[in-house]
Amino acid sequence: MLPIPDNLIIQFDKALRTVFAPAHSRRPHPDANVPEAELSEAEKRHAAGLMRVNHSGEVCAQALYQGQALTARDPEVQQALQAASEEETEHLAWCERRLEELGSRKSLLNPLWYAGSFTLGAIAGALGDKWNLGFLAETERQVEGHLNGHLEKLPEQDAKSRAIVEQMKADEVKHAETAIAHGGAPLPLPVKLAMRATSKILTHTAYRV
Repeated sequence: MLPIPDNLIIQFDKALRTVFAPAHSRRPHPDANVPEAELSEAEKRHAAGLMRVNHSGEVCAQALYQGQALTARDPEVQQALQAASEEETEHLAWCERRLEELGSRKSLLNPLWYAGSFTLGAIAGALGDKWNLGFLAETERQVEGHLNGHLEKLPEQDAKSRAIVEQMKADEVKHAETAIAHGGAPLPLPVKLAMRATSKILTHTAYRV
């Protein structure tokens, strides 16, 4: 394990790259072979708003995982968190490209989302690995529900955005299952409700800003 100062420098570098640098994907983009559909300007704006929310959600996921990994005690848990973080980076890349294709941009509040989520992740990790992993599992369950909602809201003919969201959802389900398999504990109901309330704030804000 790296000394705390070195770890903090690494985390700061990851934060800068997550928020400001273009993300890259090892896997092919899920929509790579999907043709672009004809969308009205209103449909493009709506799809872009939803994909911007998804992108901001992935920024938050990156920050959560990095914060959790920083304070996790078990090296195996740290490794699981880092593996999930790498897949979330791919999600960032997919959403970024789709936003560009839709003629839109990322949320201007991403630095704020990252800072808040990293703090939450670090606190969760400090509480112990079972709560750390429980927090991860609950986060992924809520993200899965959020992505299901977006599949209902996206324009029916926007197969490219749908392909991205479907693969993201499959990955989030896997992350939740991994967290539970490593000993994640169910979170108290008030914590779950607070997480949902925070998610709603991000969703409504990132759609527009």
